[in-house]
Amino acid sequence: MKIARGAFSGTMALAAAFAAAGSLTAQSTKVPSTLRYGSGLLDVPVASVLPHMAIVGTYSGFPVSIDQTVQTNAAGDIVGRGAAYEKWLSDASIAIGLFDRVEAGVTVQNFSDAESGGSMVGAFGRVAIVRPEAQGLGLAVGARYVSPPSFDNTSRDDYQPSRLGFPDARLTETYGANSGRDDVNTQFTPYVVGTAQLRGFDSDIFPEHDFTFSVGWGAGMFKDGDQLPWYSFADSEGWFTGAALHMALGETSLLNLIGEWNGFDINLGAQADFGGFRIGGFLLGANYAEEVSIYRSKKFGVLGSVALCPQTGGLCKPGLLDRPMPDTIVLPAPPPDTVVVERTVAPPLPTGTSTPICLATGATETVLVTAQGDTLVGPQRVSVRQLRPGVVFAGSYAEGASWFENDDAVTFERRNYSKSGGEVRLSCNDIMQVGEFNGVPLFADRGGSTPYQTLYVPVRPGVWQAYQSGLQRTRG
Repeated sequence: MKIARGAFSGTMALAAAFAAAGSLTAQSTKVPSTLRYGSGLLDVPVASVLPHMAIVGTYSGFPVSIDQTVQTNAAGDIVGRGAAYEKWLSDASIAIGLFDRVEAGVTVQNFSDAESGGSMVGAFGRVAIVRPEAQGLGLAVGARYVSPPSFDNTSRDDYQPSRLGFPDARLTETYGANSGRDDVNTQFTPYVVGTAQLRGFDSDIFPEHDFTFSVGWGAGMFKDGDQLPWYSFADSEGWFTGAALHMALGETSLLNLIGEWNGFDINLGAQADFGGFRIGGFLLGANYAEEVSIYRSKKFGVLGSVALCPQTGGLCKPGLLDRPMPDTIVLPAPPPDTVVVERTVAPPLPTGTSTPICLATGATETVLVTAQGDTLVGPQRVSVRQLRPGVVFAGSYAEGASWFENDDAVTFERRNYSKSGGEVRLSCNDIMQVGEFNGVPLFADRGGSTPYQTLYVPVRPGVWQAYQSGLQRTRG
């Protein structure tokens, strides 16, 4: 392959330009380590970068064990099965963050002798164009370069590095004009990626947590080789995606649960970060039910990394997104005790003329009579019309009784007496009690004799109604 060194140089120049822009707000190291290319998921990158001057060293390894290897021809077709293959595959990388905008590093893959393909050395870099702020989106561009393997016992010079990080003589740049397959160019892998970082849900039973979601497109290892049946089973056209759940284990400890699709494989993993020391495990190729080839099979592995933050004088402490402070309501101080003194001036009492009245008991009581004829009683000089009979004055009165209101006749000594005239005022010296009707006393003229011609019924204190015998019954 003719390596696109100009494009790679341009990407690094863009990174340097951002680095020269000066330091920005510090990032978090909660994003886990990839197997070979600095921070990210397992193979899929994210739009965030390491904090300024943070350094992360990572080692990952997994065993490969297959009963029969796939044998191919020059066109890349499967033509048979070969001997069993077993090996422990190892990778290592070192990454550094610059100015909270750039992440760059080197990778070494395979660690083998020249006859087996040699160690593949590479570099990677990523520039955060839009950093994923709290509860926000981020956008980054990046590139990965891995040197091709070299097999001393062959004459070919177009070998390509594989996505699993080990030399494979079957993976070459071209497969002949008659193969119908596109060229495979996996040495240089440019990509663009968008990431969303979200705070988790508040819960009393679930620890504090965040989410990271990434989706992007890339060439090289994210795309090429999709036409080789032993290398790929699906064609993603370079699209990749992944997500991570970050759960707090303590003040400076996180558990990262990871899932991703790198364009070829579904990979799962878990990494625990204990204040800068990270250990984890992963499963590559979780989507393969049967073992077809080294690439199309399940592989379990382990990972370990250390994150150093020289600016803070030690290991990098991971942390979740900032949580909003709870709303605090500040109540104003209570006002001083206030005593309100109100002076009430009573209105003047009504006036009237002192007048004696005759009660239903035959006793005389002195009251005030106003110019309008209203009778006032008691210390507060209340109108007698506002009181029930008997409340202030003793005796029984006819006012309110049905027989009185209906102008019924009063029966006394077998004679009927009917109302005569209107209500009058009488002196107790002029009348005497001679009987009662329905509980109301009956009075007659003092000195009169039976049969009485006129009877007097007390209506209310001081007010009387005359009843006479021999009259026609009248209404009102």
